[in-house]
Amino acid sequence: MLDNNYYVYKKEVDWSLLHQGLTIPVTIQVVFHNAVNKFLPRGKSTDIYLVLEGKTYRAELVNQKFNEKKYSNRKDILQIRYNPRSGIAERLKEIFAASYRYILEQRNNLPENSRRKYIKIPEEQKEYLIMYTTEYPDTYLLECITQDDTRVIKETIAREDEQKYEADINYNIVDPNAAINEVNQIVKIRKLNRAIGETLKLLYNYRCQICGENISVKYGVNIVESHHIDPFVESLNNNAENQLIVCPNHHRIIHIAKPAFHRRKLIFVYQNGVEERIVLNRYL
Repeated sequence: MLDNNYYVYKKEVDWSLLHQGLTIPVTIQVVFHNAVNKFLPRGKSTDIYLVLEGKTYRAELVNQKFNEKKYSNRKDILQIRYNPRSGIAERLKEIFAASYRYILEQRNNLPENSRRKYIKIPEEQKEYLIMYTTEYPDTYLLECITQDDTRVIKETIAREDEQKYEADINYNIVDPNAAINEVNQIVKIRKLNRAIGETLKLLYNYRCQICGENISVKYGVNIVESHHIDPFVESLNNNAENQLIVCPNHHRIIHIAKPAFHRRKLIFVYQNGVEERIVLNRYL
């Protein structure tokens, strides 16, 4: 599955990422969370290795200590740290040069005592760092989605049919004649979509979030699919919050019947008046 590279996190580029590291919310990252628990107790840190563009960089993984009695239900707080002058920080500044320039310009326009303020990059200019596990618990694979990548993705994905695109992602269908497989940026985003979906399937133990069932388990297999709430070919939103795990039956029905989804109530409302509520939810 995905060559043992499981999705960990999609991090929006900001000042912290370009200088000292990032915090990883592990609420829904079941594979990563389980792996870290095996070798890094709370309150401890260890060296890890980040692989970017085929080059390996050393960083530090910290499992933050907190009052476990007071916050008994809190998940681990994991941070990846590196020096602002380290090789990984310098390379990220080069790759994400557009974001770095924008943040610098905004910071320079602020009073000196306000330069620690978080600067939000406009939606259409956002760039992302993607993190995957590898076969080694102390080594993680990084990929970057830049503004140029997003431009190519928009131009190519806009011609795709959403139902076919999702089928390709769920079942890893490869069409050697399709242009989508000839563009590095598109291959990257397809891999990310599939990786997020596979991680969510594990999170829900291959059960449909609508009916709550794993309809294939009695046959000794696990068949469940990821569905984008807002069509990916329009939104380019592959965050976990835009994906549902559903059985093939519900997936076909949703694409054909096109119900409205009410996020606040977590209900699908069909044109004939039928309503179906999400019964399994750990992140929406």
